[in-house]
Amino acid sequence: MDKVYSFIADKTGERLDKYVCQQHPELSRTHVQKLIAEGYITVNDQRGKAGLRLSKGDRLKLVIPPTPPSRLVPEAMPLNILYEDADLLVVDKPAGLTVHPAPGHPSHTLVNAILSHFPHLADIGDSLRPGVVHRLDKDTSGVMLVAKNSAAQADLSQQFKSHSVTKAYLVLVKGKLTPENGVIEADIGRDPRNRKRMAVVAEGREARTEYRVIKYIGDYTLLEVRTETGRTHQIRVHMAAIGFPVVGDKVYGVKSQYLSRQFMHACRLGFKLPSSGEYVEFKSELPPDLAQALKDIG
Repeated sequence: MDKVYSFIADKTGERLDKYVCQQHPELSRTHVQKLIAEGYITVNDQRGKAGLRLSKGDRLKLVIPPTPPSRLVPEAMPLNILYEDADLLVVDKPAGLTVHPAPGHPSHTLVNAILSHFPHLADIGDSLRPGVVHRLDKDTSGVMLVAKNSAAQADLSQQFKSHSVTKAYLVLVKGKLTPENGVIEADIGRDPRNRKRMAVVAEGREARTEYRVIKYIGDYTLLEVRTETGRTHQIRVHMAAIGFPVVGDKVYGVKSQYLSRQFMHACRLGFKLPSSGEYVEFKSELPPDLAQALKDIG
């Protein structure tokens, strides 16, 4: 569980990172700066910056998440592999499966499952995210790409960074969204009032979402959504921001009697094969729980 500390600054002019280190000498300056960058340290309920100069009486809150495991353990779990070559895997991720270990999810992730099939992936890239070049939320199903060697990981990561990858999702939102085609451009960052949420904020990172209406179903709209950028919770945050929240999304959207998770499915992923430069696309059909929800709503 998270460790939470609250205290009041008793001096003026001290840097935030230095002051927290003074209060918690067991934490290194680098660790404190990382916690600040990730939104775990707030000042007067606002996200802090390492160089922020404190004033006497400022209210500080420090959250220290549990340390994730230092090594990954392969776990035998079924994998739906859509495509495989020497460089990469394309898998159809089920809902409810976290992509890689993180605080709160130390094991039973997609990466643990992949390592049971391909143990050598443990040596690729980040020790806790080997082969990972992009992510899907835990409760989002659909097409995911995993690199099998360092050269492929670098190539695919660059494709994502340059926004040349096609990422399309099927999304059900509450309300009748018009016009039938549109673009949402709004910067996204940590919600200053709740570090576990993202929000449209002025100091956030650029985010662009395109959508087109597939069909209207009563007071709901089924969309195909494409993301040019890949911000955390981007579609869910953008849809909520324009007043059409994702159905079943317990954080940003609206709960639904028809679903136990958010109606989001990564239906299509297109990219260039590192080996040849050939552009390829892979698709995933709507899973049974989402298909059933559409029937029930309709």
